[in-house]
Amino acid sequence: TKHVIKNIQWTTAKNFTVDRGQQQIEELISTWDIHESWLHHSEFLSEEELKDSKRYHYRACWGIPTRRKPIPQATASVYFVIVISKFKPDTAPVEVFYRLESSRLIRRPERCQFREEWLKDIIDNKIACIERL
Repeated sequence: TKHVIKNIQWTTAKNFTVDRGQQQIEELISTWDIHESWLHHSEFLSEEELKDSKRYHYRACWGIPTRRKPIPQATASVYFVIVISKFKPDTAPVEVFYRLESSRLIRRPERCQFREEWLKDIIDNKIACIERL
């Protein structure tokens, strides 16, 4: 069976605000197939003015708190960029990209389904590194 990539209807450049961008990232995250034990918080980081676009940077920080360890040993971050082109009409939807903290690979939500094991891998690698130290 073919796996369906879940995405959301992104706002237009004209209707974009920093808060709306964060709301839409939360909306996207809600489509990801991630176990309920994972908790996250998202935040706006910065705005970047380029010659051809404006870029808005956000981060979602993930962890699995437990009763024994309410503060997780390690966390995993996913970085989002919302791009507003200066050449496209302001009625065009914003473009969205994301990458994992441990990777330089940039993904697009409409082309790549997020996988929970990516978060697990980041945290497992951090814990292994801490234990070696």
